[in-house]
Amino acid sequence: MKIVLSHPTGNQFVRALILALSEADMLSDFYTTIAANPNANWLNILPASLKQEWLRRSYPIPQNQIRSYPLLELARTLSPRLGLKSVVKHETGWASVDAVYRDLDKKVASAIMDLSSENRPDSVYAYEDGAAYTFNAAKQQHIKCLYDLPIGYWRAARELLGAERERWPDWAVTLTGFEDSDAKLQRKDEEIRLADRIFVASGFTADTLKYYKGELPPVKIIPYAFPEVAKIRHYADITARRPLKLLFVGGLSQRKGIADVFEAVKHFGNKVQLTVVGRKVTANCRVLDEELAKHRWIPSMPHEDVLKLMREHDVLVFPSQFEGFGLVITEAMAQGTPVITTERTAGPDIINNGENGWLINAGSTQKLQDAIEYILQHPQQIELNGRAAMETAKKRTWQVYGQELLNAIIDTK
Repeated sequence: MKIVLSHPTGNQFVRALILALSEADMLSDFYTTIAANPNANWLNILPASLKQEWLRRSYPIPQNQIRSYPLLELARTLSPRLGLKSVVKHETGWASVDAVYRDLDKKVASAIMDLSSENRPDSVYAYEDGAAYTFNAAKQQHIKCLYDLPIGYWRAARELLGAERERWPDWAVTLTGFEDSDAKLQRKDEEIRLADRIFVASGFTADTLKYYKGELPPVKIIPYAFPEVAKIRHYADITARRPLKLLFVGGLSQRKGIADVFEAVKHFGNKVQLTVVGRKVTANCRVLDEELAKHRWIPSMPHEDVLKLMREHDVLVFPSQFEGFGLVITEAMAQGTPVITTERTAGPDIINNGENGWLINAGSTQKLQDAIEYILQHPQQIELNGRAAMETAKKRTWQVYGQELLNAIIDTK
């Protein structure tokens, strides 16, 4: 069984699948935009920070299995630094994220159509927003279409987040998913229609597909994995002089529940200390600016520094309203930092409430406040839940994820 895999930008879960397919001798080709060759001599002339950033786009397979098309993605990454923001404008910019996804999708489709019958793969594996052209070409060549949906289905998002716009009208501007055009939404539906199997990372994402109006192919849930578990984790006592240190990491949008975080902590005054790490999704939200001014806000920081910050805080608060998974949950748990999150994340797939973290109902500031209150009254639960979270993380590595996904793909034969 041979598989063509495509993803424009790559990430940890794509790399895990690449490695699993490669080790099983099932990877035909991997299509992407930028693919750094870690053995290239010219890398040695780059400053260390730039070299490290470039190598983030390297992949653990031989170069002859990679088909890369870097120009449009380079334009997307460089244009904002040059002040050319219109170039990357949502959907309409010629180097927007959407344009990058469509461009690679078309190139994969063209390559599939050009393959001779003896070189055709058995399946193509593609991700949301980058599969429509690929799948149409694959169907013409009688190639199976495997679809990865990293975040919940768009019709579910419209309904669930529409309720958030009514609950928090001053924060509605942060819910940018409503900006997608009808053409983009139709492509999403086309991808699902053409798929022979859908893979998702959480039970919540699978549930959102109930909003799809057509006939669904089989859906398989394979939760993502945890990063390397911290070797050392210390827990400080919560006292009158030492407040409960809460951390939020994510885009500053009500999709992530940021308004609930700010509202909940108001109740506790100096009993809690909130740190917020994340970029604004819009510059036009007055209430967001007002709330950020009251707390410690870090717009961005290197990933290793984020992990260190997690170890320095007691609890991660992540009351997301609509999340395909929520990798910050697994990152925090691996650092021994227990998480408060909602049922609209991967929380129910990896957290046992009150044992290695806490689950609350989405859309309820009161439930978040109650969870924080409980921790303040039972501070010993921080270490108990944190150490249990680390044990959970040890059992699910990226190798485990890759092997589970590989086995599920083999079952599609």
